[in-house]
Amino acid sequence: MPENDVYEKIVSFIRTQYGTGFIPLHVPVFQGNEKKYLNECIDSTFVSSVGKYVDRFEAEMAAFTGAKRAVAVVNGTNALQVALRLVGVEPSTEVITQPLTFVATCNAIKYLYADPVFIDVDNETLGMSSKSVVHFLEEYGEKRGSKTWNKVTGKRISAILPMHTFGHPARINEIVEIASDWNIPVVEDAAESVGSYVNGIHTGLFGQVGVLSFNGNKTITTGGGGMIITNDEALGKQAKYLTTTAKVPHEWEFFHDELGYNFRMPNINAALGCAQMEKLPQILENKRKTAEEYSDFFDTVSNIEFLHEREGTISNYWLNAVILEDREKRDNFLQYTNKESVMTRPIWTLMNKLPMYKDCLCGPLSNAYWLEDRIVNIPSSVH
Repeated sequence: MPENDVYEKIVSFIRTQYGTGFIPLHVPVFQGNEKKYLNECIDSTFVSSVGKYVDRFEAEMAAFTGAKRAVAVVNGTNALQVALRLVGVEPSTEVITQPLTFVATCNAIKYLYADPVFIDVDNETLGMSSKSVVHFLEEYGEKRGSKTWNKVTGKRISAILPMHTFGHPARINEIVEIASDWNIPVVEDAAESVGSYVNGIHTGLFGQVGVLSFNGNKTITTGGGGMIITNDEALGKQAKYLTTTAKVPHEWEFFHDELGYNFRMPNINAALGCAQMEKLPQILENKRKTAEEYSDFFDTVSNIEFLHEREGTISNYWLNAVILEDREKRDNFLQYTNKESVMTRPIWTLMNKLPMYKDCLCGPLSNAYWLEDRIVNIPSSVH
């Protein structure tokens, strides 16, 4: 079948799911108590960083994920910044991460004046390759007491930061085990994976700290917002403390005993989140059904592969993705679909190609380059 005929077939199928007119990539859905809770929040006058909805949202997300502690903040990037600080990332240290990610992952590292180190991803998960972690540490790592140092750069390796891409869990069990052998803490960028699991455990709870995001295009939204989750009570308490300006509790005095952040989620955003939480099971069910329909459809399409969850995992299928044959076909597909008012987009430019990260240390990145040339996201909204 000619290439454009294949793309026309795909567009026609997407329109059977989403209808006529412009079809965006991913939009929020408001079908519950959002307006009610927002009005209650406004009527209470508690619209800023104090209010019942912040506490409720944290408690409900902790219960949903199984975390012992959840701390709501203004966005996922700030959540990552604080999470990295919690595990000991300091200026002039290194954080091992992946180049195939959204820029916030790396920016959070640089906000702490640390340096990203890029290693390869898996073709199957799009997340950090556990084999690449092993190869990098065997080549560069050197244990000195209870810490690991990069014997080439002379810098301490202060954390490993994998990302669960598009909601598909990375091989996080293997990564955490390797990191433990080298005494390196793991922070999980689970920004895209609310509702994703590995062997029944929610993403973000394998490392010392995990981070979720509730941006407007995420599975559920608070407009803008993020969450730090952890099973370490002490780290959870410190996360809350640091993100609320490190203020020493007192009835009226304002005393702050270390450098904190004003990263508190406003109550009005949390009100939106509480309403979204009530619909989260139905949202996840709908997105899974959409992914199953896409999977069945792409079984009938030659030379375009639909990205599935791997065995032993549950993906939230935040953004559905397909893999084209090469960059030329990827670009042709992007041009055709967007011209037909069906929004599709390529995966992010690799972080090591960006001007602010082009001089960072990299391991071999063959999988990341291969995927960058081929991955396209297709419409994934609830419908």
